[in-house]
Amino acid sequence: MNATTSVRNFGIKQVIRYLDSNPQRSMPKIVHWAEKLDKGKKFNREITDIKHLILDENSNWHRFADSLFTDIDKGVRQTLAENFFVSTILSRKQLEANKRKYDCNIPWAILMDPTTACNLKCIGCWAAEYGHRMSMDYDTLDHIILQAKQLGTHFFLYTGGEPLMRKKDIIRLCEKHNDCMFLSFTNGTLINESFADEMLRVKNFVPAISLEGFQQATDSRRGRGTFKAVQRAMKILKERKLLFGNSCCYTRANAEVIGSEEYFDFMIESGAKFAWFFLYMPIGVDAVPDLMVTAGQRKFMYRQIRKFRNSKPLFTLDFWNDGKCAGGCIAGGRSYLHINANGDVEPCAFIHYSNTNIHEKTLLDALRDPIMTEYRKNQPFNKNLFRPCPLLDNKGKLAEMVDRARAKSTDLLCPEDVHAVCAKCADAADQWEKTADELWDTYYNPQNSSLPS
Repeated sequence: MNATTSVRNFGIKQVIRYLDSNPQRSMPKIVHWAEKLDKGKKFNREITDIKHLILDENSNWHRFADSLFTDIDKGVRQTLAENFFVSTILSRKQLEANKRKYDCNIPWAILMDPTTACNLKCIGCWAAEYGHRMSMDYDTLDHIILQAKQLGTHFFLYTGGEPLMRKKDIIRLCEKHNDCMFLSFTNGTLINESFADEMLRVKNFVPAISLEGFQQATDSRRGRGTFKAVQRAMKILKERKLLFGNSCCYTRANAEVIGSEEYFDFMIESGAKFAWFFLYMPIGVDAVPDLMVTAGQRKFMYRQIRKFRNSKPLFTLDFWNDGKCAGGCIAGGRSYLHINANGDVEPCAFIHYSNTNIHEKTLLDALRDPIMTEYRKNQPFNKNLFRPCPLLDNKGKLAEMVDRARAKSTDLLCPEDVHAVCAKCADAADQWEKTADELWDTYYNPQNSSLPS
């Protein structure tokens, strides 16, 4: 770390500690300082958002911000704030410079699978096919993080399998890379008091606990007793004032529950501070296409999530319906990429095709490989940003890119032809196209150029 970086990081810590001492008084002052320092207006959008959303005492976001000071441990809050500022604001210049230098996407975040092992066998989950067959060892995970930091990436997410089958290695990585943020998608059943205490110690690890709704929906897909185990885990985390959220996969069977006010209130009361919403994707030979949501259900979720953003103190991300906010698909290294437990570098956690393996090439080389280049050349995949996905929303687009890139299926047990995968999503793509175009015409036209937030 050079002297400039040390001074910068010290300054960040001082500002965050000042804010933490009296947020009601210090937040307006810090926003005012930020406006004066941002002479090039590079962060004007972020500063404006903070002014409108947080400083307004009548705003739902003001309530949400207050809850972070009352419900989250001070040390955890300060560490995550420092690391989030580094990963989202200060690293932006480095990321953009490297994009220009290497003429490729450089991701803001990297999603990695430490293992395919899992203690559950959920219906429709491709990871359930692999069993305990694959894992990336500690040195490989560490090397990926080191390479990524050199490029400006400081945010890492784990999936699997069940990442917490590798608790010790995950904590070791949090300790070593204490300037980074780590989040894990987890079924939550392996979170106990001792692991929560380790989280409280390292301070830079955040779980996103998967739920399918309430007890019946969760247990029917994930196994009997899962819902109660998750409730225990959330209780442990809440008692220790640890930051956590929920990961919600909505399907044809549970969309109305996931989008209900009762369910949102349940997550908030359980202590969750964020929720990420995903559509069910029919990936893997054991996938269940009948679980895919209808166009009407997807539209329902779009409206519900946005309604509750204005009334519930819960930070939400809606994949794929936030495509307008993100400027389309974020995969292929544009904002993130995925590395599976075998080391295959994939454009997306749902797109299991690759040209390269991290054991054979550097991360930078992988970002310049054909499938990643195809993503970069074609993003956004549709002018209608309610249709961001090359698989689910744009019929045949993924197959075109995979064919041109000559990428191979990374499913080691049952490789899937990309045309067969696209065929499973064709009807859903046709139906969503009509609904998405209606939404686009309603909310994005010359007379009304803004979308509901």
